[in-house]
Amino acid sequence: MSEAPEDLAPVLAAEMTAAGLGGAEILLVLGSGLGAFVDELEEARDCSYEDLPSMPRSAVPGHSGRFVRGRVAGREVLCQAGRVHLYEGHSSEVVTRAVRAAALQGVPHVLLTNAAGGLQKDWPVPSLMRATEHLNMTHQEAPGAAPEGSGSVYSEELGEALVQAATEAGVELESGVYAGMVGPGYETAAEISWLAGLGANAVGMSTVLEADAAHGAGMEVVAVSCITNPAAGISTKVLNHQEVVQAGAQAARSFAALIIGLVGNLPTDSMQV
Repeated sequence: MSEAPEDLAPVLAAEMTAAGLGGAEILLVLGSGLGAFVDELEEARDCSYEDLPSMPRSAVPGHSGRFVRGRVAGREVLCQAGRVHLYEGHSSEVVTRAVRAAALQGVPHVLLTNAAGGLQKDWPVPSLMRATEHLNMTHQEAPGAAPEGSGSVYSEELGEALVQAATEAGVELESGVYAGMVGPGYETAAEISWLAGLGANAVGMSTVLEADAAHGAGMEVVAVSCITNPAAGISTKVLNHQEVVQAGAQAARSFAALIIGLVGNLPTDSMQV
């Protein structure tokens, strides 16, 4: 029987604290094409993943590979600009290491964002979707995940704060179920039809393990998908990653307004001491 891989989240948490990345009220995990949000931060301090020996690095375009600590809407935030994926050959421990490290630092909230394919023909591209539930189709389990049947991993309080932020900013926000797949290939039309039958509204290659791990570690979790393309079978157009990144960039203004509003609406009892 093989041994479980070493859990380096505590080591990464110590490295992040030593690098001045502690004390945030929320971790913002920025998906493909959404990394430009870091430009919204005041008093920003960068830390490359290269300076954190235990932080895994992604080679996927649209993931810059750095943490940025700063202030938004008067609140302390930590942006994770770039994540790693199962399809890059990483384990669930590695994929979830950063969010679990943030939880060990005492960060109470996490916003997980991603680029996703849309299964709704009437949703424009790009558009934004709040994940109310997810389907974990990765055949992997997140370290520390709560047992099945223990309730939704997504915080209703943060979800309501997100909806309020969308209303205040005049941003149209859909809601639905996110299906997390392994990748790296895009899904076939038959797979999309199957996922739609299971209730999925969007599909991507991240987020579900991070959400399960963060929830299991005691964080309040909220997730937003940027619908960057119609999924296979919804459109006859051939999918490619460059268009995904471009669509994320097109949604940047609405995305920024939504996230700034969410951060401003965070519960005041989340202040770090």
